[in-house]
Amino acid sequence: MLTQNQIEKSLQLGKSVIRQEEKALEVLRQGIGRDFCAALELIFFCKGRLVVSGIGKSGHIGKKIAATMSSTGTPSFFLHPAEASHGDLGALTKNDVLLAISNSGESKELFDVLEYAARHAIKIIAITKNKNSFLGTQADICLELPNEQEACPIGCAPTSSTTMTLALGDALAMALLDLRGFSSEDFHDFHPGGKLGSKLKRVKDLMHIGEELPLIDKNAKMNEAVLEMTQKGLGCIAIVDRDTDNHLILQGLIADGDLRRHMSSDLLDKNVQEVMSVSPAVIDTEALASKAVGIMNEKGITSLVVLDGQGYMVGLIHMHDCLRVGIE
Repeated sequence: MLTQNQIEKSLQLGKSVIRQEEKALEVLRQGIGRDFCAALELIFFCKGRLVVSGIGKSGHIGKKIAATMSSTGTPSFFLHPAEASHGDLGALTKNDVLLAISNSGESKELFDVLEYAARHAIKIIAITKNKNSFLGTQADICLELPNEQEACPIGCAPTSSTTMTLALGDALAMALLDLRGFSSEDFHDFHPGGKLGSKLKRVKDLMHIGEELPLIDKNAKMNEAVLEMTQKGLGCIAIVDRDTDNHLILQGLIADGDLRRHMSSDLLDKNVQEVMSVSPAVIDTEALASKAVGIMNEKGITSLVVLDGQGYMVGLIHMHDCLRVGIE
């Protein structure tokens, strides 16, 4: 086990690392200006993709930047400089913009990529600490990182520099997101799986439709309603009328709770209109599924009738459908 002195020393070092990286980020924030805007404009009007390249820790950060860009509306991918030198340069086209990352600006692994971009008139954006380096001088736009010391206690491991690079990439990505008018719905389209995607699913993505819907005519008897309700297995049944175009007009809803409240020896002989709730909770098809969960939790129910923009019933969403995809 660690001694108390080791624990206290490690705690102080951890705080010192974060403090140094905070300082570096603040210096970076204050220095953002025209070059940032120029890079933003170049990427925004790019007819191809943003191709990110870097080696070592810069490469790892570059992969994250490319992934963030792609997921927020800016087509992007990471090009490994070593693989580029062995055939993958063909992925870089004249319509693309190259974002090259190197702390020193002298990473030899990038030279082939930079030479190729220059030969084919591909615009280059550099992120480096040294604008006078090979990378800095070859770039059309150089985003120079502040010359802040690394947070590493021996001054070697990339820490402050990689944090600043990551933050700068995020700043570019978020500014581009805003310029493109990228919405939460767009984000969902790019994230159909995973927790983020599930939180942005809309009601129409999860609702039951067509033959899955438990429906009964407003003039039906309860014996028919209970049979339909049991077969469809959603714990409720919608009482509907239809217009001349066969659109469903919601009249009411019968749920398990309604059956319990009206339990009697003649329940099955009653008309459904005698048992139904006439003002059931409803939700629009375009609403987020998380909103549906909020309504169901607030009202203590497990299903919501889904209406389209004209007020017609088009589906039914159940709490289990939301829980299944991770919406709570």
